[in-house]
Amino acid sequence: MPHTPTTIRRRLRRILTASLGALLAFAAATAPAHAGTGRVGDITEFPLTTPDSFPADITAGPDRAVWVTESGANRIARVTHDGAVTEYPVPTPDSLPSGITQGPGRALWFTEALASKIGRITAKGRITEFPLPGPDRFPLDIAVGGDHALWFTEAGTNAIGRMTSDGKVTEYPVPTPGSFPYYIAAAPDGSLWFTEQSAGRIGRITPSGRITEFPLAGDSSFPAGIAAGPGGMWFTADDGNAVGRITPRGEITLFPMPGSDSLVYDITRGPDGRMWFTDQAGRIGRISRDGAITRYDVPGPAAADKVAFRITTGPDRDVWFTELVAGSVGRVQALPRRGGGHTTLPAPVTLPAPAPHAAPTAGRPLRLAPAVERLLRQKGLR
Repeated sequence: MPHTPTTIRRRLRRILTASLGALLAFAAATAPAHAGTGRVGDITEFPLTTPDSFPADITAGPDRAVWVTESGANRIARVTHDGAVTEYPVPTPDSLPSGITQGPGRALWFTEALASKIGRITAKGRITEFPLPGPDRFPLDIAVGGDHALWFTEAGTNAIGRMTSDGKVTEYPVPTPGSFPYYIAAAPDGSLWFTEQSAGRIGRITPSGRITEFPLAGDSSFPAGIAAGPGGMWFTADDGNAVGRITPRGEITLFPMPGSDSLVYDITRGPDGRMWFTDQAGRIGRISRDGAITRYDVPGPAAADKVAFRITTGPDRDVWFTELVAGSVGRVQALPRRGGGHTTLPAPVTLPAPAPHAAPTAGRPLRLAPAVERLLRQKGLR
C-alpha cells in the first residue's frame, strides 16, 4: 500500500528529528572558536551566526569557502577558512534545506525537504528554486552525476530523482517499498550509489535509471552516509556501529568500531586518501583501506552534545563537518599524515554479494547519540 502524504510527513518528522535535529529546541553555541595546534587531527570550531540554525550538510564551494545548509534557520551559509560566516535566506519559508553539493555553473545546489524543491545558489548568494513534479517529494540529499545532472533522494515518493541544470526532472522508483532513500554519492564509473535507511540496503543507479539493491546484514541496519573511496563505495552503518565498503560487484566488508559508544553517521574521502567519518558521540574518525582507525575528540566539555553530523573535504585540503546541535561547523587538520594513535580492530567481516531485490529485513528503532535521545525525550518526541 503506498504511503499517504500524512504518513510520509509523520515518517519524515520521526527520521529527520532523529537524524537532522531540525525540530530540537536547543540553543546554538556561542563560545569562541577553538583553534588547534597544527597537528593532524586538531579541530577548529566556528559558531554560525543564527541561533538554532541546526547546520545539516556541508560541501566545498567553487570560491575557496565551504557552504552549509542551516536546516533550522532556513538559510544557506558560506564559511571561509578563517570562520567568517555569510548567510542567505531561502525564499520559501520553512523549506528545511538539507543536502548540498557543488554542481553545474559553479553554483551550489541544495534540497528543500519540506518544500519539495531543489535550490541553486551562486557564489554571490543569488538563489533560484526549482519545484519538483508534485508535493510531498521530500528530497533529502543531492549529488552531481557523471552526466553533470543533479541526482537526489526522494524520501516521500521512495524514488531517486534526476534534474538537469534547467530544471527538467526525471524520477526513478526504488524497487523496495518504503526503503527511505537517504544519502547519495557518485562513483567513478558514472553510476550513483545511495543508502536505503529503513530497508537496510545500499542501492546503485545507472545514468539510464536502472537500480540494483544490495541488502546489508541484520546488524547493519540504517545505513546513512556514503562516498566513493579506495576499492569501492564506503558507507556508515550506524545501527551496526561500523563503517562498510561495497565493491562495484556488491561484495561488502564491514569494519566495526572499537568500543560500544560510537554512533558513526557520515563519511567522505579525505585529502590523504583515507575515509573520514563523523561519530555522533562527539568524535571525528579516520579509516584506512585495511580498516585501521584513528579517532579525534571534538574539543570541549560538552563534546558529546555537539553531534558531529555531515562531513566533507574542503577546498583548503582540510576536512570540515557540521555540529548539528551546537550550531557550529568544525575544521579538522588532515595533512600531513602524522600524529594520532591507531586503534587496531578485529579482522573485518566480509559478506558475499547478495542477489538484487532480496526481501527486506525487519526494521528496528533508530539508535541515536545519548545527547539527542535525551533532548528528544525532553521534547516528547521519543
